[in-house]
Amino acid sequence: MAQFYRRLGSDVVVVEGAGQIAGHEDADVALTLQRMLEAEGIGFRLNARIIRIEQTGDRIAVRLENDAAALQATHLFVATGRRPNTDDLGLETVGIKTSQHGFIEVDDRLATNVRGVWAAGDIRGGPMFTHTAWDDFRVLQSQLVGDGSRSTKRIVPYAVFTDPELGRVGMTERAAREGGRSIKTARFEMARNGKAVEIGETAGFIKVVVDTETDRLLGAAVLANDGAELVHIYIDLMNAGAPSRVIRDAIYIHPTLAEAVQSAVSAID
Repeated sequence: MAQFYRRLGSDVVVVEGAGQIAGHEDADVALTLQRMLEAEGIGFRLNARIIRIEQTGDRIAVRLENDAAALQATHLFVATGRRPNTDDLGLETVGIKTSQHGFIEVDDRLATNVRGVWAAGDIRGGPMFTHTAWDDFRVLQSQLVGDGSRSTKRIVPYAVFTDPELGRVGMTERAAREGGRSIKTARFEMARNGKAVEIGETAGFIKVVVDTETDRLLGAAVLANDGAELVHIYIDLMNAGAPSRVIRDAIYIHPTLAEAVQSAVSAID
């Protein structure tokens, strides 16, 4: 949204309480994305805490902790998460359990604690994406009129639709190392891809995380033009449980952006 409003001509400053933007990403991915946005004129205040917001006429002053000068603005865009709208559904009348934050509690087949009642979509918590809600339907279909095999034990990718896009699947390098996994990582710069150079879209890079013992892909970040499309190659590999060499040894059409997907895997030592 910051990039959207900046490209419409607004001056934009992002106030972030954490030490990096895109907090779920590895630091190198987040920093590269931040530098891209800064190059467009977007400002960032990291490790910042808003202590007061004051409005005078059509002007807004946002005061930050440990900062004497307030941010002056005409509009304030607040993005602090979502809360489930379950407080007035009468769930207590049938005894359906909710979490302390109000999300409906379900098992991995979306069944609540009340027999015959299921919950799907954002209201049950977890990753709140349109594509996970759609797959929730397939899980329910499987339970109600199918063989019951589908569940929420699944690989969930996502994308950040900046320009360039960030396509994401699986574990970050940080999460893999914190989990004690033996891993190898590789990074391929889009500036080295022939198609990216040809179309003038060389910003970004692809980063992959591979399990050393099994050669299986654990995760990938595709910060690139059409990154939300390119990451699906990795998603399919992970869903198939195939080793990364399947991509490495394949023949990819030249020149394509998809070659960068292969190049990143080929760069693994």
